[in-house]
Amino acid sequence: MSTLPPNPQGDLMRAATVNMAVAQPTKSKAASKQTNNANPKAKTQMHRRSRTGCYTCRLRRKKCDEGTPMCTACKHLGLVCEYKRPMWWSNNDARRQHKDDIKMIIKRKKLSEKASHTIQTSVSSPPGLSHSLPTSATFSDPLDRTRSASIDSQFAFNFNSPPNVPEYGAYNPHMLPSHADFMFNMSPYEIDVKTERQMFVNDVPTLRESTVSTFSTFHTPPPPGTVLPSYPVDGEWAEQVYQERRESLTEETLNCNFFDFAHGIPTNTRQVDIELEENDQRLLDHFIQFVLPTIFPILETNQHGSVGSDLILPNLQSNKGYLHCCLMIAAQHYKATMNVHEEDVDNDIMRHRHATIVALCEALNKDENHHQILEATLGLIFFQCCVGRYDDSLPDIPWHQHFQAVNSLVTKLDLPRLVSENTEQLTQTPFNMTLTAWIDILGATMQGRAPTFAHTYREKHLSTTNPYLGLRELMGCDDHVMYLISEIACLEALKKEGMDDITLCTHVHALGDQIGLTETHDCGPKMPFNANGSLSPKQLSKNITSAFRLAARIYLCSLVPGFSPSQASCVGLVEKLTNVLHFIPSGPGGFDRSLAWVYLIGGSVSGMNSGFRQFFNDRIAQLGDAANYGSFGGVVSLLHEVWQQADHAHPSPSANGTPEAPYISWRDVMQMRGWDYLLI
Repeated sequence: MSTLPPNPQGDLMRAATVNMAVAQPTKSKAASKQTNNANPKAKTQMHRRSRTGCYTCRLRRKKCDEGTPMCTACKHLGLVCEYKRPMWWSNNDARRQHKDDIKMIIKRKKLSEKASHTIQTSVSSPPGLSHSLPTSATFSDPLDRTRSASIDSQFAFNFNSPPNVPEYGAYNPHMLPSHADFMFNMSPYEIDVKTERQMFVNDVPTLRESTVSTFSTFHTPPPPGTVLPSYPVDGEWAEQVYQERRESLTEETLNCNFFDFAHGIPTNTRQVDIELEENDQRLLDHFIQFVLPTIFPILETNQHGSVGSDLILPNLQSNKGYLHCCLMIAAQHYKATMNVHEEDVDNDIMRHRHATIVALCEALNKDENHHQILEATLGLIFFQCCVGRYDDSLPDIPWHQHFQAVNSLVTKLDLPRLVSENTEQLTQTPFNMTLTAWIDILGATMQGRAPTFAHTYREKHLSTTNPYLGLRELMGCDDHVMYLISEIACLEALKKEGMDDITLCTHVHALGDQIGLTETHDCGPKMPFNANGSLSPKQLSKNITSAFRLAARIYLCSLVPGFSPSQASCVGLVEKLTNVLHFIPSGPGGFDRSLAWVYLIGGSVSGMNSGFRQFFNDRIAQLGDAANYGSFGGVVSLLHEVWQQADHAHPSPSANGTPEAPYISWRDVMQMRGWDYLLI
């Protein structure tokens, strides 16, 4: 399933047309009544309703085939199919809210499938009937004849709430107390608002939608003070449903000042005033135009513009080592994306690589500007994960040797104490410590060792006052899940040191329970798009967290003695992971490249007939050339090697005598091929 995200820079062209049908005089009503009486059978059929179909289809006014455990319509649309009378059925507000949620689910499904549909409306409908046809995107019933205009409508005027209208408390607050004062004693009327939307991706029209919403004055509200009967809502399921509804309609407020970038005043422009030679200026322009938007894509969605204006561009002007690092990365990106192997490009890469190391050594000898040295060193590690190629033969220093310098600088700056001390509440999280934690935790899993700052992560995980390090804002995964991955890496290190199997399994069970605690408020993955087609950072983070959580479970299971990828528990985890990854936007503008570690852990244990492999190949095709470089390109090459060995390996007998597929360690394959790179 393709989940190409909407282009945030694309334009949404909307046009709305309003058709008003004013009720006819008494004579016309009589004629209409006579016509209706002439065909009583048709009138009877119009109001006939199914009493045995599921309540979801009855709410949607759709025919239900009454399939069990789910009818065909609910199963196709991914809706909750309920044959037992639900609690929301007896409450008008709850029923209306449930119907709106169903509409949103259907719209998201249609968007994900890139299926356009057009709703045709009739201009000349008799008064009293809705002009909108009952479809999956919009329908009309007595409970929803007073709903507001479509969420996609560009009309700023709210037809359902005129100025200075008092609310009715428990009754629907959108209902009008009196239409006479507002509409100057006009006859009852009905308005259809048709909204057409055209979505453009890179100036190319892709999706066209048309929706219709109806406003009617034929159903008048009850007198002021009327209170509809309320029904108690008890039970965990009901609370979960209402929590989902509240979350679907409210988006988190973005904190654009979450991180402390530690280098002064940010810039509000992308113009960089640096004197460079012509060749280096070309590299700098290439970096700003093509490399900069791909470095921290999830951070950009959470804190728009912070990567360029707050972090990278100010560093380019004040940090010599950082500038040379970015110019080196620009040359590598140019070489990888343009498929050029010119000697001049290689010379540019090596020249700026050498200049970066020289600048860092000079600063270290002077024992000053430690923050700048740390940022440049982190850039050498992380930027390589964005643009480097696994088959690049140019000499370079391994990432873990750079990280030794990072370890010394972080300790010298006392960052672990600053972020873990409960008595000192930081107004901003040091960005360098957050990026260091990301590299440290996942880098430890690459080498089979304990993270360098594992004790800090453990304290943060147990803290009740200051538990967050900013990993969710930076990389999308919840901080507590990342802390638990750190604990799993520590357990693997202890296993290598000779921990006995009983103690090992005890710790595995305990960590499994800890991972389960992070699923308390997880309602399952959803498409991370708002009603207007824009990306929802909050839902994207939930989906990414679910993916990392499942990958962490797979990583934990692989430590159990006698582990085999063909075991039912492992196969089930891979299937769940594949399902979650369907909800991650794909393509060059998606976020697959930010989930390299997740794809590595899940793909390394996927069987020959697993749906994960086909899904992974589809995502590679959607990424195009972007799948050939960076950490994702390394994962692609590594998984193909692992799969080739696993598919040709002979099954070995298990403890109960049944043959099981052997576990081919991806780390062993990397050592055998001489690959020493970071995949995060």
